[in-house]
Amino acid sequence: MGEQHSVKFPQEVIDEYASLGVDLPSLFSAGHLGTRMGVQIVEASAERVVATMPVEGNTQPYGLLHGGASAVLAETLGSVGAMLHGGSKKLAVGVDLNCTHHRGARSGLVTGVATPVHRGRSTATYEIVISDEQGRRVCSARLTCMLRDVPAEGAPEPAGADG
Repeated sequence: MGEQHSVKFPQEVIDEYASLGVDLPSLFSAGHLGTRMGVQIVEASAERVVATMPVEGNTQPYGLLHGGASAVLAETLGSVGAMLHGGSKKLAVGVDLNCTHHRGARSGLVTGVATPVHRGRSTATYEIVISDEQGRRVCSARLTCMLRDVPAEGAPEPAGADG
């Protein structure tokens, strides 16, 4: 879980953030929760986000992948896609997550793939398919994120969705 890996970003996204003085590949992660759960993002663009997560350590008492773990993976991937769609001037805040669990997984890795359903100016919706190592669908999810303007430095945070 602690090994270094490199996320594949489109060059224009790297260039956009670099122009703001941000080294996107070195700063990018699945967040503290995603890191604790072993989420490894493999590929990231506004068109497709791919990551893996181990089943081990993310199970419920029956030894199956916890539905909440699938939800964390789904929200992570959809949020990353929405963030990349919104660009450096927007913050992506999840406002609706729906998960349908189709089958259990007891071991190995699951892989999540997020693709856009809608990419607008103020919202972005992603479908996330989570599959086991045999390619069988474990979970189907949909995440909608609100795209908020990045607050001006020193300006108070606007009221609204917490995320």
